[in-house]
Amino acid sequence: MKKIAYYFLSAVFITSGVFAQDQDQQERKKGHTNTNKFKQLYDEFSTPNMYRAASGAPGVAYYQQQADYKMDIVLDDKNARLSGFETITYTNNSPDVLKYLWVQLDQNQRAKDSKSPLIESSGVAPVLTPSQFAKNYIKAPLERGFNIEEVKDANGKPLKHMINRTMMRVELPKAMKSGDKFSFSIKWWYNINNHVDEGGRSGYEYFPKDGNRAYVIAQFFPRMAVYSDVEGWQNSQFWGRDEFALPFGDYEVNITVPADHILDATGKLLNRKEVFTKTMMDRYEQAKKSYNEPVIIVNQTEAEAAEKGFSNQTKTWKFKAENVRDYGFATSRKFIWDMMAVKIGNKDVMAVSLYPKEGNPLWEDWSTKAVASTLETYSRMTFDYPYHKAISVHAKRQGMEYPMICWNYGRPDEDGNYSDRVKYGMMGVIIHEIGHNFFPMIVNSDERQWTWMDEGLNTFLQYVAEQDFGEKHPKALSPQHKNFPSDRGPAHLIVPYMGGNQDYIAPIMTKGLNTYQFGNNAYGKPATALNILRETVMGRELFDYAFKEYSHRWMFKHPTPEDFFRTMEDASAFDLDWFWRGWFYTTDWVDIGVKEVKKYYVSSEPNAYMKELMEERGISKNQLRPLVYMVEEGSEDFKEDMKKQKPVESAPSVKEYIMDNFTPEEQKNIKSPKYFYNITFEKPGGLVMPIIVEYTYADGTTKTETYPAQIWRLNDNEVKKAIASEKEIVSIKVDPNLETADVDTSNNSWPREVTQSQFDQFKEKIDGK
Repeated sequence: MKKIAYYFLSAVFITSGVFAQDQDQQERKKGHTNTNKFKQLYDEFSTPNMYRAASGAPGVAYYQQQADYKMDIVLDDKNARLSGFETITYTNNSPDVLKYLWVQLDQNQRAKDSKSPLIESSGVAPVLTPSQFAKNYIKAPLERGFNIEEVKDANGKPLKHMINRTMMRVELPKAMKSGDKFSFSIKWWYNINNHVDEGGRSGYEYFPKDGNRAYVIAQFFPRMAVYSDVEGWQNSQFWGRDEFALPFGDYEVNITVPADHILDATGKLLNRKEVFTKTMMDRYEQAKKSYNEPVIIVNQTEAEAAEKGFSNQTKTWKFKAENVRDYGFATSRKFIWDMMAVKIGNKDVMAVSLYPKEGNPLWEDWSTKAVASTLETYSRMTFDYPYHKAISVHAKRQGMEYPMICWNYGRPDEDGNYSDRVKYGMMGVIIHEIGHNFFPMIVNSDERQWTWMDEGLNTFLQYVAEQDFGEKHPKALSPQHKNFPSDRGPAHLIVPYMGGNQDYIAPIMTKGLNTYQFGNNAYGKPATALNILRETVMGRELFDYAFKEYSHRWMFKHPTPEDFFRTMEDASAFDLDWFWRGWFYTTDWVDIGVKEVKKYYVSSEPNAYMKELMEERGISKNQLRPLVYMVEEGSEDFKEDMKKQKPVESAPSVKEYIMDNFTPEEQKNIKSPKYFYNITFEKPGGLVMPIIVEYTYADGTTKTETYPAQIWRLNDNEVKKAIASEKEIVSIKVDPNLETADVDTSNNSWPREVTQSQFDQFKEKIDGK
């Protein structure tokens, strides 16, 4: 029976196919390029080599350079000036001969002659505050760039050097061969910026009521650039947006500040007993054993007393950090200091917070607990946090990260009151910036080139960590929130961006400096993509294994996007080229809907299709072997069968028909479906995605089916699915839980629901404001 039907159908398709070929002969000769959405990414990817394997792992010849630093830093609090003397020992682990070294001078982005303001489009604002007007039109730019006083070799001999804006080339007396080390020193100083008024990733905040400053200091020293197998020297200028590419190394840092300052920094504090009081030491020992609640090392009363001191004496804090890619510190006499221990693997890590009284009560209640919870979540998802501490520092308008230390905003009003927005914003930024210890401080991607590799991956994990934090600390949530109200991660939150004006959207795989809507591009969209990949495409088990493998492979190394893409496939046996291409290399959007639903019944009487064939070939009904005919509800065939009073679904007698025309084995396994549907799904959007469908039956039950994305491989516009069911289907809904970032849900249901798309709802909400 099946063979006869197949032969008839084949004859029709072959005949019509030949006719179409005759008609389109000229077009056929032209051919076309491979634009299939499932085309492999060979054109986009670099060829694997000895440095980076096709699996996404470091290759057998992978190398990276090392830069070790010894620094003496002095903070002049009265003049807000920082000066330093550093010795850099650079190791050439590459196979290449180096004639010169490149050093980053990122503070020069804030120099008086900086080119950064000149690349920004600007116009006259219709309304300005007095301070904005003064800044834009009255005040002369302040000199905040590096003053390089000397660059010398280990013998004290001056080295020839050239400064090109934010980069300095140091000429080597003798070319460095593979394996060579070279030591040189730089003496420098600069005026520290007020990051609240002037902007910047670090600097100081001034408190006029007590005359103090709180310093969060980073990019404060000339830093070695990365030399790698991918870029050679990564000496792209720092314009202010794209962050940093840095080699790993060991640091010995002595920081001299006023004696009444409280300070913490990247690395282990070597002279704790010299800079701590006995009371502080006792509290510190207690904090090392406290796993549930932070222990106050310096309390608010003590910090308020210190605010009035303004000591003329100094104190030097000594630190040592091993295998870090950068350095940062925070210092102020205003700081309250608390700590608690968190168990990570088989060791204890100290979760730490520094904040002025202006941060309380919010910071004392939640900052350190957020640090501890973040370390636990990220360690579960990647690798055990390898350092001995993680520090959250309060800074009014900051969210910025460095190894072991970060600055975070979120401040109550002067009466200590705060809104949910302030509370969740503070918790979220702490989780995000602490998470940066993993990406890119350890999995050390090139931030200057690929912003999404640290911000996007980190924002994805931030979402996971926020949900964990809400579960661990339900008291942190407001009564109306059952879960932490994350503002990035869930698919539906990216819909307004992806469904927006394509003139102002760039692919994720774009240098951060050159992207529109930077936050959505570098943070929101990649985080959403990874969340969809984990929850909908791959499933948690496969995704988490592969993601952890990537994290382990590239700990303390320099991965590229391809290393991430390849590892995720290598460790999961999941072909994801279609996903990377669509989500990362294009600005296509998701829009999948139900185009048409047809209902069929089984009949033993030839339908219109077979009648036409019989007439065309002169075949009588008696010449046909028994066939099963599908009759569309409402068609002429359906009406004709009903006129004969032969219920089409009985065919005409299901039991008799089965006994007569199916083998005993088929009779044993047959389910005798009563309802048959032909469902056509359409894809107006460009992105291929799995089709998630919820079927609702007449008895009220539901069933959800997920058709893999590969269903679109042969037709990028629409696909059909034949459904045989024991129960009548009364409704069909695509993406019922809003998992795929579908920008238009008005076509997601059958029967069609009269609803606005998510994007239209979003626009109406905005317009209403």
